[in-house]
Amino acid sequence: MDRKIVKIGLLGIGKMGQNHLRNLNLLKNVEVSFIYDVNKELLEKSAKEFDVYALQDESELENALQNSDGVIIVTPTFTHFDYIQKVSDHIKNIFVEKPLTDTLDTTQIIVDAARNKNLCIQVGFIERYNPAIAALRELLKNSPRIFSVDFVRTNKMSNRITDVDVVMDLMIHDIDLSLLFNGEAREVQAHGVVINGMIEYARAIITHKNGAFSTITASRITEKRIRQITATCEDMYIDCNLLSKEVLINKQTIEQHLHNISISSRSESIEVRPQEALLLELLDFSNMCRANSKDFQVSNTAPKNEIAPNEIDGQNAMKIANQIQNIIYTTHTKGIQ
Repeated sequence: MDRKIVKIGLLGIGKMGQNHLRNLNLLKNVEVSFIYDVNKELLEKSAKEFDVYALQDESELENALQNSDGVIIVTPTFTHFDYIQKVSDHIKNIFVEKPLTDTLDTTQIIVDAARNKNLCIQVGFIERYNPAIAALRELLKNSPRIFSVDFVRTNKMSNRITDVDVVMDLMIHDIDLSLLFNGEAREVQAHGVVINGMIEYARAIITHKNGAFSTITASRITEKRIRQITATCEDMYIDCNLLSKEVLINKQTIEQHLHNISISSRSESIEVRPQEALLLELLDFSNMCRANSKDFQVSNTAPKNEIAPNEIDGQNAMKIANQIQNIIYTTHTKGIQ
């Protein structure tokens, strides 16, 4: 049977889950096959608001998945592992919000399961879909050499995020971007601030195998919300604001007047088209669902999507995040002895 509608289920309808639900309803030829959440009041409210089927009991999940092409998991991080295992026997296409799981060991189990069961997993590193990141990446790819890329990501303390520290909550986005820009890491250094047993401020320096450096700062004790990336390259300096979607380039210009040489800086702004990152992210997932379902007639010659992050990308970011956590917690423990 050749059909047009992609059917996607949604597990978790908290704040981020609501965003997914809203954007799924904006996608053409995509239908939300079901929603589920342990909060029954919120579940019923969302089902009524978006006119979708509410799965009342987790025991009904298997049947619901059999009528779906893919499933999105937007539950608390500590539940990711269990939910992936529950759905992976019944469905191939799985979207999981970052991080993939809450530990490196369980992440490895999921990576192995994806290989053994031929799963297609997409991890929710949404910043890859930020239009400013797309512009920045093109600039970096065309530069003869990248010396360093500096990332700053801050939020004030949130009552909503209580199950993960700032490394898993905020920093992991920029860890993923640093690996996307400069490839594998050779060395990781870090320090941070631990409050009530949880890392709330972290700074890491990653030395990549290509010789470039990434300096990543993440904070949940900073009142100002910042999403900033700066890159020092051989031929330019780039300033990228992810909130305002602005990308500025500064290049040196050399002018020669007889025997005198003057060096000045030329600044230019890159035009970034306004786009909804989550919508683009979900569009990629729906296309993956369509490509991997026998009910759709699609070409097998489509080029591989280099942006959509898979379980290996999730694992690579998790390895670096785990190193950073271990360094900071070990240093903190020694400091209070």
